[in-house]
Amino acid sequence: MNAEIITIGDEILIGQIVDTNSQWIGKELNKIGVSVYQISSIQDEEQHILNAFHEAQTRADIVIITGGLGPTKDDITKKTIAKFFNDHEIVEYPEVIDHIKRMFKKYNIPYNKVQQFQAQLPSKATLLMNQMGTAPGMWFYEHNTVFVSMPGIPYEMKGLMKHEVIPRIQDQFNLPFIIHKTVMTYGQGESVIAERIENWANKLPEFIKLAYLPSFGRVRLRLSAKGPEKQVLEDGLDNVLQELYLLLSDIITGHETGVTIEEHIGNLLKDSGKTLCTAESVTGGKIASTIVSIPGSSAYFNGSIVAYSSKMKQDLLGVSDQTIKQYSVVSAEVVEEMAISAMKKTNSDYAIAVSGNAGPSSDNTSTAVGVVYIAVASAKGVQIEEFNFGHPREKVINRTVNKSLQMLQQEILKK
Repeated sequence: MNAEIITIGDEILIGQIVDTNSQWIGKELNKIGVSVYQISSIQDEEQHILNAFHEAQTRADIVIITGGLGPTKDDITKKTIAKFFNDHEIVEYPEVIDHIKRMFKKYNIPYNKVQQFQAQLPSKATLLMNQMGTAPGMWFYEHNTVFVSMPGIPYEMKGLMKHEVIPRIQDQFNLPFIIHKTVMTYGQGESVIAERIENWANKLPEFIKLAYLPSFGRVRLRLSAKGPEKQVLEDGLDNVLQELYLLLSDIITGHETGVTIEEHIGNLLKDSGKTLCTAESVTGGKIASTIVSIPGSSAYFNGSIVAYSSKMKQDLLGVSDQTIKQYSVVSAEVVEEMAISAMKKTNSDYAIAVSGNAGPSSDNTSTAVGVVYIAVASAKGVQIEEFNFGHPREKVINRTVNKSLQMLQQEILKK
């Protein structure tokens, strides 16, 4: 069972917004045994949309479409999909109008006739009620292919996928099982790892595929098994994983369960009743932003102090002027003072502090571009590490966030 995802909107093609919908949809489809074979982004132009639909129909069982369902003239997906299915009859759904009126009344927005267009769907479409917005989704089934059209607004799309689309796909198709198991490694590049496990990789069963996922100083090895019998897949993966752990025991740092590191940290803190804060310079609050992206983080995250300049490090965190002059603002001594001060000021059990030089210039410091100091403080003391994350700026910042969370995780897990 394979799927194709088509996102419609000029705003994606010109880089005005980032397509996060396709990533999320692909992950959700994979969970139920549907493989995504292609993702396309196309402009709001009728012929482009029709061409994409025709091509997708020749190679996919399920075509998921997002975008272009608004009430204004630039949103042409509904009209174009009706043309694709040669459907000239329009059906108006009173329940959609009632839903829009209730929503508008709740937010004191006047209802107008333009919104009535949202309730009008091609007759061949099955209505997918959008409880989070005004544009309903549409489900079509023709020539053994399902077409699903949804709004591009992420929270509306996710609601429709969870409550309407996924259940319908599971009801309509006999789906296989797809199981992923990911091993995390640290310290060696993918080419070195590939050479070390070449013989093992060549002997993998046909139903198991290996993928290398390198990023920010680590390599994840994802093993994917697909087939009709779940237990066969589980047993096969367990067998090859045992062999892999023997081959790479010196660099394997753990097994990825699908839970992100920030989720895992949150769970650890909640279970232990401990709290966390951050004191950030080079990352400008990105560590805190990553932490609070997890629902319920207020239970363990006390706050962040973003002290970007030397003056703010002194004024907000009490970093000594003498320490900065003697050791530089990017130094182990400075992040140690930042971490201890933040932990005390916020009455937290753990603190992350970072200071570094992300570039592209050295900012009048003697520290090379790419050098970052990370401190993790707790009642056990302060752990500090120096890194050189190289170039460019974005890489330095992202790797600092990643490594900070890894260091914190290790500190929390210490016996």
